Amino acid sequence: MNDNNSPFMSPYTDFGFKKLFGTEPNKDLLISFLNALFDGDQKTIVDLSYLNTEVLGPYYGDRNSVFDVYCHTNDGGHFIVEMQRSDQPYFKDRTVYYASAAVVQQAPKGVWDYRLNEVCVAGILDFVFPNKEYADDSYVHKVMLKDTDDNHEVYDKLTFYYVEMPKFKKTEDELVSMQDKWLYVLKNICYLLSQPKELQDQVFTKFFEEARIGMFTKEEQFAYMVSQKHYWDNHNTIAYSYEKGEANAKSEIARKLLSMGLSKEQVFEATGYSL
Repeated sequence: MNDNNSPFMSPYTDFGFKKLFGTEPNKDLLISFLNALFDGDQKTIVDLSYLNTEVLGPYYGDRNSVFDVYCHTNDGGHFIVEMQRSDQPYFKDRTVYYASAAVVQQAPKGVWDYRLNEVCVAGILDFVFPNKEYADDSYVHKVMLKDTDDNHEVYDKLTFYYVEMPKFKKTEDELVSMQDKWLYVLKNICYLLSQPKELQDQVFTKFFEEARIGMFTKEEQFAYMVSQKHYWDNHNTIAYSYEKGEANAKSEIARKLLSMGLSKEQVFEATGYSL
């Protein structure tokens, strides 16, 4: 991040994401982003209020849920927004667990008719789902409860949005919708030197101002530096694990090929190992 001396911080860091989207002065940024994410869904957020990002379990000893951003809208909907910086084997399970926590929190004490408000979880992913679960050109995925016979919507109060950010590859001159613009700025702001002419909307002008590192207090600059270090440490650990795993797999293949009677020259051609 900021390898080209960009003056803007990365929203992929924990500090950056929460500063830009999880603070009361910047709730207009979150509203604009969510409405862009819901593009074409006939859903518009007018106002929202932030909730405690740590949701306690209903019973002593229960696991707590800690969200990046947790808010409810003026019509009672509950929205959880997560910036997921590394692949996890059970990430979807985690989002279901988070949604369940937001559902359980709605239950009042005493008599209740079980009427629930909407719960929506939006995951901004700094990775791609494994095994090509979605098409290469598909990066925003909306998941709901539907009937498998005729595909009709069964329940409209529980929705998951997954955004595979590495798949978003549009350039500045290809940005058309607000969704395009938001995904572009999230992915690229820490590599930009100035605000692009394609992103002159008022909301993006504020976004760039809030992301300008030179305007941070000393405490904010230190917090961002620590958050940035954690981000890179995490990425380097994952990269090393992949490299080590690939090397081990390659060695195993070479051993098997040799045990099958192939010559060293043939194993060299198959694996790229030196003779």
